[in-house]
Amino acid sequence: MKAFQTFEGLVCPLDRTNVDTDQIIPKQFLKRVERKGFGACLFYNWRFDEKGNKKTDFILNQPDYAGASILVARDNFGCGSSREHAPWALQDYGFRVIIAPSFADIFFNNCQKNGVLAIRLDERKVETLIGCASQGAFHLTVNLAEQTLTGNEFKEKFDIDPYQKELLIKGLDEIAITLNYDNDITAYEQRHAM
Repeated sequence: MKAFQTFEGLVCPLDRTNVDTDQIIPKQFLKRVERKGFGACLFYNWRFDEKGNKKTDFILNQPDYAGASILVARDNFGCGSSREHAPWALQDYGFRVIIAPSFADIFFNNCQKNGVLAIRLDERKVETLIGCASQGAFHLTVNLAEQTLTGNEFKEKFDIDPYQKELLIKGLDEIAITLNYDNDITAYEQRHAM
C-alpha cells in the first residue's frame, strides 16, 4: 500500500446523497479479484450511455475535473453492498481521498484498509467544498499527520482513528503488519511444533 502523508489534488464535487456501491462499481464488473483495472468501470452507469459513449453531463466526464484525485460527496456515501471493489475502483481511477458528511461503515473501513483516505466532515464544510469545486479548478492539500485540509481560503481539521492514521502514514495494511512479525511467528511455530 502506498504511504499517505501530505497530498495535494484537484477536487471533484459529486453533489449526490446515498451513492451506493452498485453505482460506484456496478455488479457486472465484480467477476475479477485483482485490485487493478476497475477505474474504467467507476460510476459506469452514470459516465456512459447504453452504447458506451461518455455522458457529457456527468461531472467526471467534464474537462475541468480530468485528473481529479479528491472526491467530495454528500451523506451516506458508499451505502449498499459491502463490495471491496468500490474503493478499488475509486483508487484505480485516481482518487486518494473521499470527503463526505457520512459513509456506510463497511465502505469506510474498506477505504482505510485499501489506502483510500475517507474523511468525515461536517455537512456545512462539505457544502463549502462542493461550492468551491463547482466553480472550476479547486485544489486541496491534505496533511494526514496534522489532520488538516487546506485550499485557497478553506482550512479545516478532520478526525481519524489513530491506528488507521498510523497505517496510512506508514503505507501498511493488516497483512503487512502481520508480516513484520514473521520471525516471531516462525520462532513460535518452531517451539510448538508437534
